[in-house]
Amino acid sequence: MILVNNPGDWGHIYTPLEHAAWNGCTVADLVFPFFLFIMGVSMVYAMETSKADPANHTKLMQKVLRRAAIIAFLSLFKSAYWFWDLSTLRIPGVLMRIALVYLFSGLLYIKTGFRIQALLVVLLLVGYYGLITQVPVPGIGHASLQPETNLGAWLDRTVFGTAHLWSLSKTWDPEGLLGTLPAIGTTLIGILTGTWLKQKDKSNLIKVFALLGVGVVLVAVGLIWNKSFPINKALWTSSYVLFTGGLGILCLTLCYWLIDIQGYRWFTKPFMVYGMNAIVVYVASELMARTLDQLTIDYQGEDTSLGSALYHTFFEPYFSPYHASLGWAIGFVLAWMLVLWVMYNRRIFIKI
Repeated sequence: MILVNNPGDWGHIYTPLEHAAWNGCTVADLVFPFFLFIMGVSMVYAMETSKADPANHTKLMQKVLRRAAIIAFLSLFKSAYWFWDLSTLRIPGVLMRIALVYLFSGLLYIKTGFRIQALLVVLLLVGYYGLITQVPVPGIGHASLQPETNLGAWLDRTVFGTAHLWSLSKTWDPEGLLGTLPAIGTTLIGILTGTWLKQKDKSNLIKVFALLGVGVVLVAVGLIWNKSFPINKALWTSSYVLFTGGLGILCLTLCYWLIDIQGYRWFTKPFMVYGMNAIVVYVASELMARTLDQLTIDYQGEDTSLGSALYHTFFEPYFSPYHASLGWAIGFVLAWMLVLWVMYNRRIFIKI
């Protein structure tokens, strides 16, 4: 997402690095659900042993609450940064959704088992489908799947008011409240996947083939459901959950086979470097991007943001518009990788 969120020129972005305008799915639309999916997988590896003893549940739930609260605070801080105007502070957001999904998924994982979790995925997706497609939207009179008139948009305007929603839309938010329900389903799919991977009585071959089968089925069902309930990231539709969840399983299975079974690890270091401080680099990169955008300097006789001045000096003159824009984004990713590489080698891992 650092690559996606930081082009040199918002008017020149390669299509795979842009979010779908509404219905549909691009490469950029896979990043957020993949994060929630792998967050669910990670919960199992982090908490399964402690969860086995009910005496540890209270302590585990306290940790979940604490971590969710910190992520929610970081979300609000990131939104407020530089301007510090609480009257227009965006309350929903990527980190806020992560906080809410982590909170509910974590508590559900601690207190429920595999079958209940699988049932909850079905109930969340079917229930959300019913809500968004059948419940009339107040003031509209009928159910809607359009940006400003869907039930989730109405709920966000009612709860937060338009001043606290995404500034580019004003009347709806792509990380709104109602869409958090199916997003919990995404993480529960990750939890189910992690639980399956950790089974000690199954061979690696059985695990791989079972996951491949499930991944293909989820992708297929998501594509079929797409015909009546379009794949849509902003609405986080049930078809989107199944489609991206299936792709997440397939990608994880490929990594499991290559890295854990076959032992190919030569390419993993950059991903480990980023992954060990994922939330930190996401927040820090967003703060840096806003700082570069708001700091102004005199550039060729005009007040220009520092970021624009650097882009116009080092990238724009030497590449085509699309290549220059992508080059800036790649440079942003590499610059942070250098920072994270130093942190990784010095064993500096900031956990929340």
